[in-house]
Amino acid sequence: MVRPKKHLGQHFLSDPNIARKIAGLIEIESHSVCELGPGTGVLTKFLLENHSIKQLKLIEIDEESVTFLHDHFNDERLEIIQSDFLKYDLCKIFDQPFTLIGNFPYNISSQIFFRVLEYKALIPEVVCMIQKEVADRIVSAPGNKTYGILSVLLQSWFDIEYCFTVSEKVFIPPPKVKSAVIKLSRNMTNPIDCDEKYFFRVVKTAFNQRRKTLRNALRQLLPDNHSNIPFLDKRAEQLNKYQFADLTKQLMK
Repeated sequence: MVRPKKHLGQHFLSDPNIARKIAGLIEIESHSVCELGPGTGVLTKFLLENHSIKQLKLIEIDEESVTFLHDHFNDERLEIIQSDFLKYDLCKIFDQPFTLIGNFPYNISSQIFFRVLEYKALIPEVVCMIQKEVADRIVSAPGNKTYGILSVLLQSWFDIEYCFTVSEKVFIPPPKVKSAVIKLSRNMTNPIDCDEKYFFRVVKTAFNQRRKTLRNALRQLLPDNHSNIPFLDKRAEQLNKYQFADLTKQLMK
């Protein structure tokens, strides 16, 4: 049996019913699926039972888990890639859009979502289990204290659904926090009609000093003549994605 490794943030799901529910959240037309961090394959098993999935690729950094998966799964649709997801060129996984699914390591979940944003043209759907606190932040609306950088950026390109909460008791070893399953579906009516790179910079800079008004938080980005730029007397958590896009365009004039 594979030993969970603390330095990899491994907490193996032990409840097959929850794994079945997670696998069932994938849309039927998702023919290509990538599972991140399969561990001992509790979710992999149910993904392989979905015959609409024509290709399933697993990305696992842990050598012991990779050996276990090779020993326990034999399916012509399956490929196991031993690699670090944060460093792997995701264009090499599939030559077409794919669903990303998995029990994301909690210590790198934010970094994973930034990778998803980087490759959003390739990843129209994400189904994942993450720390509940992070899930709450991602689905948070403007005006809430939990609303932040990932809230704005992910909601700008994805419709996000909070699916269900998961008890810490169904993991080996049990984490010290509750978990949640969320689903991200690419929003094809993209409202962000501004320079994307600068939009990222504006959002990140605004929230890095979230207690300050935007006039002070964005001081380094303000042009000399900024008297007519809207929203500067507000704080970052008060702006929705459309307003951040508008602010970005104003700052670039």
